[in-house]
Amino acid sequence: MPRETPEWIIRRRRDLGERIADMRAAAHHTQLSFSAATGISRSALQRIEAGETDPRFGDLLRMASVLDQKISALVGSD
Repeated sequence: MPRETPEWIIRRRRDLGERIADMRAAAHHTQLSFSAATGISRSALQRIEAGETDPRFGDLLRMASVLDQKISALVGSD
């Protein structure tokens, strides 16, 4: 039987998705243009921004590069 995801993980996942969406919008990227620039599918990007799934490390690297940010800025440890 699968275990329930702890609330603190759900909150962090939502925070990360919101931060990525805000940074993407501030850089004047739509989900479609950001998807094309990062090579991440639009559906995967939508799930990440909605806090439904965690991005893979490679996805974080590409997002940070396109946004000209450090990964720590994306994950909120700055």
